[in-house]
Amino acid sequence: MKKYLFTSESVTEGHPDKLCDYISDKLLDEYLKQDKNSRVAIETFATKNRIIISGEVTSNAKVEIESIVRNVIKEIGYDNEKTDIDYKTCEIDINISSQSQDISMGVDVGGAGDQGIMFGYACNETESYMPCAIHFAHQLSRKLIEVRKNGEMPYLRPDGKTQVTVEYEDGKPKRIETILISTQHLEDIDLNKMKVQIIEKVIKHVIDKKYMDKDTKIYINPTGRF
Repeated sequence: MKKYLFTSESVTEGHPDKLCDYISDKLLDEYLKQDKNSRVAIETFATKNRIIISGEVTSNAKVEIESIVRNVIKEIGYDNEKTDIDYKTCEIDINISSQSQDISMGVDVGGAGDQGIMFGYACNETESYMPCAIHFAHQLSRKLIEVRKNGEMPYLRPDGKTQVTVEYEDGKPKRIETILISTQHLEDIDLNKMKVQIIEKVIKHVIDKKYMDKDTKIYINPTGRF
């Protein structure tokens, strides 16, 4: 029987990549809400208590960019400058110009402003029609967000990442080989207590026991404090 491992990762809403995508998406939504013909190419960059918004926009919309950015950061839960970002005090740099004439010429005749290749597929491994590894990784990320926001584990911070490795046999998921969770937390938390709670409140609530066995490896913040 052919066996192989397949792994996938997911991130929580406070991961820098996700945070930046969410800000860009919110700005795009607002431009299109006010002007359906808006042309928006915005990039967001996040660093220590600072957000940089840059790109090209051609639109009749009047968007309060700074207000939207701060509301997104607040919604995600970044409210402490000592642990990365505080929505109240962070610097927000905005550098947006109109769409370049060269790109505009191509868009005017029905083209796109950029090229890209995307692919994906649906499968019957899970109820979400996603492959098993990414399905479980997404569920673990969502559960991390839930236990932080509902007060079960209030010492968690917004940034986090999950990774699940699944063993396949004859093309079907048989068991989980490895679960890895890295999550940001307050500085003075007991790491052992956190690990126990993540197993009990996150992993056991998400992962079906039929996929776990004595050889399944679980790593929680394996490099230490985050």
